[in-house]
Amino acid sequence: MKIIIHLLISALAIFVTAYFLPGVQVTGYVTYLILAIVLAAINIFIKPILTILTLPLSIVTLGLFSIVINAVLIMLADKLVSNFSVDGFLTALLFGVILSIVSFVLKRFD
Repeated sequence: MKIIIHLLISALAIFVTAYFLPGVQVTGYVTYLILAIVLAAINIFIKPILTILTLPLSIVTLGLFSIVINAVLIMLADKLVSNFSVDGFLTALLFGVILSIVSFVLKRFD
């Protein structure tokens, strides 16, 4: 039950972020939930591998390279989810940062 609540909170965070950020298009309410599931799967399976592979670069940049990794993973989700599109790398970078902040705020109410 807790997983479903977290996915719904993530879908709501995606909705809020996509609403306020130009350059991010999501069509259909089911797409928000699908995107939340895809981003969760990407963060579980692919992100740890990329984090380990880019550890030296993350150390040199004091962890700021993880923001770039998040942007790349959002662009991957753009390719995987048909009704979701991000205009470019900078938009994906902003989407990742804003999504993290909105998710943090919304999960405080959980």
